[in-house]
Amino acid sequence: MTDEPPIAPARVLTVAGSDSGGGAGIQADLKTMLALGVHGMSVVTAVTAQNSLGVQGYWELPPEAVRAQLDSVLSDIGAQAVKTGMLASPVLVETVAEVLAGLDGVPVVVDPVGVSKHGDPLLAPEAVHAVRTALLPTATVATPNLWEVEQLTGVKVVDESGMREAAEAVKALGPRWALIKGGHLPGEPADLLFDGELEYRFSASRHDNRHTHGTGCTLASAIASHLALGAEVPEAVRLAKEYVTGAIAAGFPLGGGIGPVDHGWRFRIPGATADQTLER
Repeated sequence: MTDEPPIAPARVLTVAGSDSGGGAGIQADLKTMLALGVHGMSVVTAVTAQNSLGVQGYWELPPEAVRAQLDSVLSDIGAQAVKTGMLASPVLVETVAEVLAGLDGVPVVVDPVGVSKHGDPLLAPEAVHAVRTALLPTATVATPNLWEVEQLTGVKVVDESGMREAAEAVKALGPRWALIKGGHLPGEPADLLFDGELEYRFSASRHDNRHTHGTGCTLASAIASHLALGAEVPEAVRLAKEYVTGAIAAGFPLGGGIGPVDHGWRFRIPGATADQTLER
């Protein structure tokens, strides 16, 4: 034993909505961060009434409350990476983007959340323009799914060959890297990472498990966590993909609908790997 104080872990800030069911949003982000060994902090943008069956309603926080949370955390504790999720409205998107644009050298992962796993809208239609013009230019990595790609760019992807066009269209909106998530296409779930020149394809096994609530939040938070730990973007995405694949394989039933991925799968099933079909 020594008298040296403990060393603080890397710090990651999530700016997102609260999921009362605990499977996505702020709750998924903080669980992911804990599982990956970083200190998670949160700025709540909205509160949802949400369970395994869907989103029954949501209420935005005032922009001054969101800004106050951002200022409070960043002015004292700071962050080594930031992840954004549900921002709901134009004024919240612009408030968050203004703060993020002022950060120097802090990687930002933008998950441009448009709808929930159940298809419930989580972004006002009039906020899409603000995401395009204000938020995405602050991003180190943007992580849209195929529906969000179409919402943001008009590009509709029907097979994997169309993912390069999607990546180019998202990259043109300003993020340093575009990660196009292809999990909704048939076949193995493959994602494409693109920075305007370099291209990386990340594939994984598809697990026969419908309990996948929180996948997008979990992936983006895992990328942010690995960036905070010092990984370069391609390696951070690879490691995050491995983590979320294991979480999907171990997703469990909860309530009467779609259950969450298991953020603690590495703790609950010692020795498991992401490529195994995990049995509970």
